[in-house]
Amino acid sequence: MLVACLAIPLAAIYYAALCLLRPFAECRKCEATGHREIRGKTKVCRRCRGRRYRLRYGRRLHNHWRRTRELGTR
Repeated sequence: MLVACLAIPLAAIYYAALCLLRPFAECRKCEATGHREIRGKTKVCRRCRGRRYRLRYGRRLHNHWRRTRELGTR
């Protein structure tokens, strides 16, 4: 039981550190190529817009929180 109680906070700390150190991750949709083959045609990946990397969800939440805080404290 103690291990389960410690696993969730440790996983959250690990993910927060990962978002801080490496805010971008490889796109899973196009497998970091920037293009997808749909019905025999090659198209630019919509998720990463051809950049091959996407912003992590945790980093996106952090950026939103920071912008909201800055606008509220001015």
